[in-house]
Amino acid sequence: MNRGQKPSEKRVIGVEVTEAIRNAIVSGEFLPGSRIRQETLAARYGSSRIPIREALKRLESEGLVVVVPNSGAWVAKIDIAEVEETYKIRQRLEPLAIFESVQHISPATVARLGTYLDRMEAEKDPEEFLRLDREFHLLTYEGARMPMLIGMVERFWNTTQHYRRVFLDAINARAEWITHYEHRLLLDAIEQRDAAGAERILASHLRRSQIELTKRLTEGPPVEMGGALSNRSSIPRS
Repeated sequence: MNRGQKPSEKRVIGVEVTEAIRNAIVSGEFLPGSRIRQETLAARYGSSRIPIREALKRLESEGLVVVVPNSGAWVAKIDIAEVEETYKIRQRLEPLAIFESVQHISPATVARLGTYLDRMEAEKDPEEFLRLDREFHLLTYEGARMPMLIGMVERFWNTTQHYRRVFLDAINARAEWITHYEHRLLLDAIEQRDAAGAERILASHLRRSQIELTKRLTEGPPVEMGGALSNRSSIPRS
């Protein structure tokens, strides 16, 4: 970073670097438990180490990175207790978000949600499915006029994204069917402007995901042949 840069320019660079590292973690490019070297990131993003350090501090506050003083930084590892706590929080926050959103969500957004579901049901690539699933759910909250709430929701989505990736090698056609069915129920409630119904469906959806994810973290994923996403469909999607 040049010394002649204005503070506003430095802030933009810091935001861009933070977003780039966050995306690399959420997408699975940086795996849980892997070392994050500041000099490598600085070279990768063409910045000094100052915005890298600031980005890592921000991502640590989001639960994506663990920074150890005088040692280094690592992508946060999967922890069963954290999974359970995070999902319990999500089961309170996200039903509220969708309840607040349903009455204000635009017809154009509802149409986009339907397109997302069509693509998700046809998708064979697990990584692309995870991306579409995340975008679908966050889009359902678009009508909520509560920016603080949505900010918290997005943070917890980011911290749980790599948990679901653990099960990309498992095959469970039944779990895939249930997920699609619940998504369709959710979209139907949104189309009917049934805020209470959408709230109830989403709470159940998240609860099922928590139970499934916790079970597989402790017992390991079962293998069930037939009709799965590229032979790898047992993904807790939400």
